[in-house]
Amino acid sequence: MAILDNLAKAAKDFFVEPDEAAPTNPTTYRPLPASPPAYQPTAPAFGGSQSVPPVPPLLTQPEQRHLDHIQQLLTGNGKDFVAYTKMVKSMAASGLSGPVLYQTAFNAFAAVTGLDLPALLNSADQFEQTLSADHQKILARHREKIGETPTGKEPASPLVKLQQQEQQLQNTLAELTRQLDEKHQELQTTQQQLQAERQKAQTALASYELANTSAAAELQAHRQATQSFLLGQSGPSTTTPTR
Repeated sequence: MAILDNLAKAAKDFFVEPDEAAPTNPTTYRPLPASPPAYQPTAPAFGGSQSVPPVPPLLTQPEQRHLDHIQQLLTGNGKDFVAYTKMVKSMAASGLSGPVLYQTAFNAFAAVTGLDLPALLNSADQFEQTLSADHQKILARHREKIGETPTGKEPASPLVKLQQQEQQLQNTLAELTRQLDEKHQELQTTQQQLQAERQKAQTALASYELANTSAAAELQAHRQATQSFLLGQSGPSTTTPTR
């Protein structure tokens, strides 16, 4: 039968080439449980400013280095749950799906490896624990990297150094702003005092001009009167009689 030939070919391909690429045809088998959602940190606020939490980019696929890292974690001895899932994917390419797919794959896998169902599920638990432990380790390293949980054992990361530099610059800017406000207030006070002194000087000058003008006018009036009444006056001269 054609279906048996396809199954035989799928099993043969799986065991001969265990690292072949996953099929591109869609299947209806139930995938492995998803990992917990990725941790999304929030940027701390420095100084008096409010920092906007960074928005993680929308990724359509992970980076290759992360895929390689996960692949290394899921590398087994060929007699484990990951190897079983590879057989499931291989047989799914033959058109099987649902319970028939998983039962057929298990029967073929058990016949070759000798694993029973409890041992297979136990292997799945171990891989899930491995992924979970690695996830927690990466999260802890990420928090340390962004400065949320500094340990003091490792040198500060470039990100932490930039955060510290940002905080120092904001503190410096705040201090300069405070000093600028003080100097601005001093400038306003000095300008007010200067204006008052200028007004005082102008008033004094105006008073002096008034006094000087008044005195000069009075002096001129008396001088003219003196000249008019004394120098211009003529009368009989007094002489001694002759004997």
